Amino acid sequence: MPDHQERDDHFDAANAQFAIGDHQAAITGYRRCVELDPEFFDGWHALGMALMKTEQLTEAIGCGLQSTTLRHNDLLAWTALSQMFMNNGQIA
Repeated sequence: MPDHQERDDHFDAANAQFAIGDHQAAITGYRRCVELDPEFFDGWHALGMALMKTEQLTEAIGCGLQSTTLRHNDLLAWTALSQMFMNNGQIA
């Protein structure tokens, strides 16, 4: 069973790091979140967005796909995935 407290602590810290522009530290934190809880939609979504911000688009798309798998009706997840594909030149 995932340790939600540890996951949430990493998520909060990663969000703070992202907010101050330390994207690599945020990515490390978000990765830890999804390691602790592979079903954590918010972690996958945030990781994908941070990876897109740092132009690590192939991995970002993988995270975006995982987000849409976890919440297949989530408009935010689909919008983010579309942005990732656009940034990667896969759709106009």
